Amino acid sequence: MQLVLGSTSLYRKTVLEKLGISFITASPNIDESRLENESAIELVKRLSESKARAVAKLHPNALIIGSDQVASCNERVLTKPGNHKNAVKQLSEMAGNKIIFHSGLCLLNSKTNLIQLDVVNFTVVMRQLTQQQIESYVKQDQPFDSAGSFKSEGLGIALFEKMLGEDPNSLIGLPLIRLIDMLENENYSVL
Repeated sequence: MQLVLGSTSLYRKTVLEKLGISFITASPNIDESRLENESAIELVKRLSESKARAVAKLHPNALIIGSDQVASCNERVLTKPGNHKNAVKQLSEMAGNKIIFHSGLCLLNSKTNLIQLDVVNFTVVMRQLTQQQIESYVKQDQPFDSAGSFKSEGLGIALFEKMLGEDPNSLIGLPLIRLIDMLENENYSVL
């Protein structure tokens, strides 16, 4: 059965390539706007499933991976900053705090319509940062397309005091340990 990553994210594609398995990517083309009063966990669950279902329409006999990620700090949902100013603002507010990354993961068998859905959390504790450090980081890494305004796979690691979680891949947006479990439930082994 074909494996399809329902994402155009280079980050997720790179993470999935670690498994050395054959897959294709497909753009889900969905509205990713947050609904009013929607929690971070509700948001990533909804978007992960929506992405998988959108891609399944084009791939009727496949295992479809849908994933989405948002970060939260002090109960506030953090999105992709989009530009330098917003990234600096987010990082300034997060300095010295715990940030929880919520990675929604959906595996949909488009032949049987069987769906597996989960959220994997990963926490980072940010260092106390000066404005100069934040400006320097944002100029170098340009994390404008990353939830929380940093790229942990790049220089963003320098912003952390510590990391807490079961799967560091979930910090990048695709929790591989949980995905492997889901694939095995579909009799798809990566080994």
